[in-house]
Amino acid sequence: MYPEDLRYTAEHEWIRLDGTVGTIGITSFAQDQLGDVVYVELPRSGDPVAQFKVFGVIDSVKASSDLYAPVTGTVIAVNEALATSPQLVNEQPYGDGWLLRVELANTAEYDGLLTAEQYQTHIATQAH
Repeated sequence: MYPEDLRYTAEHEWIRLDGTVGTIGITSFAQDQLGDVVYVELPRSGDPVAQFKVFGVIDSVKASSDLYAPVTGTVIAVNEALATSPQLVNEQPYGDGWLLRVELANTAEYDGLLTAEQYQTHIATQAH
């Protein structure tokens, strides 16, 4: 159900690592809980992010939620398409709905994140 090649946070963000660059988004569980996404506030390229600290906000028809960085690093790209098409987060949370790309400061942080199996267990406990 959740891509095995990703790592996850308890706050429902995912990261796909390619060398020292991580692509970050929110999980299908998170977008389903939020409902229709209407706006995403993200940092700018060059901005620092810190592991488990807020880096942005996602607004939906139901709620406004903080976004938490799965790793520490520097933003190298922001998904500009979300400015005009925030619904991509709902439609393709693991594809075109990605949020940002970060140059990791420490790849060991990635290793400490939840695996797909661990994340699935985590959300199963939250649902009750």
